[in-house]
Amino acid sequence: MRSAPTWDPRQYLRHSGHRTRPFLDLLARIPEPPTTDGGGPRIADIGCGAGNVTALLGHRWPTARITGFDNSPEMLARAEEEFAGPTAGGGRLDFRAGDAAHWTPDEPYDLIVSNAALHWVPGHAGLFARWIDGLSPGGTFAFQVPANFNAPSHRLLADLCAAPRWRDRLGGQGHGVTAVLEPADYLARLTELGCPADVWETTYLQLLTGDDPVLDWVKGTTLRPVLTELATGSPSDAAERDAFLDEYRALLREAYPPGERGTVFPFRRLFAVAGKPR
Repeated sequence: MRSAPTWDPRQYLRHSGHRTRPFLDLLARIPEPPTTDGGGPRIADIGCGAGNVTALLGHRWPTARITGFDNSPEMLARAEEEFAGPTAGGGRLDFRAGDAAHWTPDEPYDLIVSNAALHWVPGHAGLFARWIDGLSPGGTFAFQVPANFNAPSHRLLADLCAAPRWRDRLGGQGHGVTAVLEPADYLARLTELGCPADVWETTYLQLLTGDDPVLDWVKGTTLRPVLTELATGSPSDAAERDAFLDEYRALLREAYPPGERGTVFPFRRLFAVAGKPR
């Protein structure tokens, strides 16, 4: 049985501008939430990570009571340190341990949102019904997921993990994050639950800079399970990790050659905003 990935908030946030942009695009399409008790809206952020986008919810709705849920102790510690506490408008941000695969609303929420997390949860569309049941009437469920799994960055990683040198230890890695459906499937799932939905996709042409920027990008996300598998702390494993990264780096350099102003890294993302009828 493979270990759960160990997350590195600092590595993840090295590309925070590009990682935050899809959430801002999602946030712009979320309608004003109702309030369940006459105060600020109650909001849940599923898979909140380091808390940086949870804080953006607080900026958008400064009277809201917002809870971010994540199953990574490293990410939660960073979120607590940087963002937990009262907001300028009298609301509050707090963070709790919670796994999206098992999370169930324990009170009515006016908005349930998830940013770049559900692709780690196989069968996540089957969870939509109980999350929507946990919305107050007129509430919104909104999410954004990467859909870049057929890109060279992912295909090369999967092929390398399956190569003779690595397959005994890493075989199957690189294929695990394939839980994302097509946009029409998400639209069908949400409308079947009685929720009018807006579903769309965008491919961002991200211009990354620095040495081996695509490798640096995937070190924060897609590569985490592989790095976790190779990180036992022994000198021999450190050498194995470096050897694997050298092979992967060479493949990425060929697939994503740098230009005069940086390296173009196309990235497809899917979005959905669904409203619960009043």
